[in-house]
Amino acid sequence: MPLLPTALLLTTLLAPSPARFSWPLPPPHPVVRAFQAPASPFGPGHRGVDLSAAAGTTVLAARDGVVVYAGAVAARTLVSVQHSNGLRTTYEPVTPTVTPGHAVRRGEVLGHLQPGHCPSPCLHWGVRRGHEYLDPLRLVSWGRVRLLPLPSTAPSRGG
Repeated sequence: MPLLPTALLLTTLLAPSPARFSWPLPPPHPVVRAFQAPASPFGPGHRGVDLSAAAGTTVLAARDGVVVYAGAVAARTLVSVQHSNGLRTTYEPVTPTVTPGHAVRRGEVLGHLQPGHCPSPCLHWGVRRGHEYLDPLRLVSWGRVRLLPLPSTAPSRGG
């Protein structure tokens, strides 16, 4: 029965903990444009990822935090959440259902996706620490997963 302990171990390791981030949209999570770090603070780049979803889709807080902005910036509306670990996540274009100062829990609805950011509707999800933009996909992915054998306590069947 070595598969059962392996399955239990994987379930434990891959289950999101309260300190981790989760996806800002319900599944699936198709990335239509990846993060591209700028070479300089004001240089060109893509300071987040674009996730395809239908207009009106609920946009969810990726982690517990406090809403620091919810409203218009230029021609778009967005929500920005400050997290206790020093990161700030931003979600746009979103019709907010929250207001600044509102404490949110991971998975709580921040608003609803508006059309207009991509040719087909998509959420631009960004994250930064101070003035440095980071790849939001690193918040929700574990990288490469490998299965390792567990030590066996059963006698071996040698040849």
